[in-house]
Amino acid sequence: MTLEASSVAKSWVQTVLAGAALYDLSPDVVLRRAGIDTAELGRERWPIDQITRLWRAAAALSGDAGFGLEVGRHISLASVNIVGFILQSAATLRAALELVQRYQRLVSDGGRWQLLPAHQGHCWLIYHPCQGEIAFSPHQIEAVMAALVHLAQRLYGDPLQAQQIYFSHAQGAELARYHQVFGERPVFEQAFNGLLIDPSLLDQPLPQADPDLARLHDQMAQARLHSLSTAHPLPERLQQWLQVHLGPPAPTRREAARQMGLSERTLARRLQQHGSSFQQLLDVVRRSAALQAAEQTTLGWSEIARRLDYSDVSAFHRAFVRWTGETPARWRQRHQGHQDL
Repeated sequence: MTLEASSVAKSWVQTVLAGAALYDLSPDVVLRRAGIDTAELGRERWPIDQITRLWRAAAALSGDAGFGLEVGRHISLASVNIVGFILQSAATLRAALELVQRYQRLVSDGGRWQLLPAHQGHCWLIYHPCQGEIAFSPHQIEAVMAALVHLAQRLYGDPLQAQQIYFSHAQGAELARYHQVFGERPVFEQAFNGLLIDPSLLDQPLPQADPDLARLHDQMAQARLHSLSTAHPLPERLQQWLQVHLGPPAPTRREAARQMGLSERTLARRLQQHGSSFQQLLDVVRRSAALQAAEQTTLGWSEIARRLDYSDVSAFHRAFVRWTGETPARWRQRHQGHQDL
């Protein structure tokens, strides 16, 4: 089982190309730069790494350090297909976010949202990227975060006021660009990507709420999700869960089995039928997180090792060399020195 099994819907591909069009870039030009055949536009879903190559190509061709921010603030509800219809009929922003969490896969396997309590009664709305073998471009993450704020305003009528904004990667565009989108200046190179918000905003009624339409849209989304889920094997679903719950501490085999609705023995047997195992999938997810942290942050190796729940830096160092054939320092130097925008 490979990371390429994770995918995104065609509507999200079109969102990237529409963003490139803001810079007078044609789909042919962007696809050529990404090394992707134009025939791929006919596919209903794209592999995660393919959409990442598209993002990197479009951002590089635009020459704009704020490319992701621009794409995010121009996203429409149609960009998220059936999920957009569901959001329009939701009763509150909290209900809308719960629907996004439930039906995110209909748009993309590339990330998950999580709502966590924070200090002074606030809460963090955290975005967990689920990248493939190619590290996500920071533009992908900034576009998703900007899209959330933009779509929330479309639904609510007023801007979604965040108290703080965190990004795990380094600053790209000028701070004024971020302030224009989020209403606040973000803090970069943090442990996660997220917005700190007042939870009372989540329970305000939405003007377009329609219970009858909400039930209809929910039924349609459930049917599509079932169709998509039955087409994706257990190893892929488990890997996606591990990406969100990586820790620390790292998730256990028992926890994974419970989430998949299986006993530990049944989980092991079914993974073996796919030529995989819990430990192999955990290793794949750790590798992805390690490469992202090495390329997109300046975190020290001991901190990365701690976040990935390694016993010590030496164990992390050995795993990194096994994954890449290079030391972490050498890998970071080579990749941070040759990043696209």
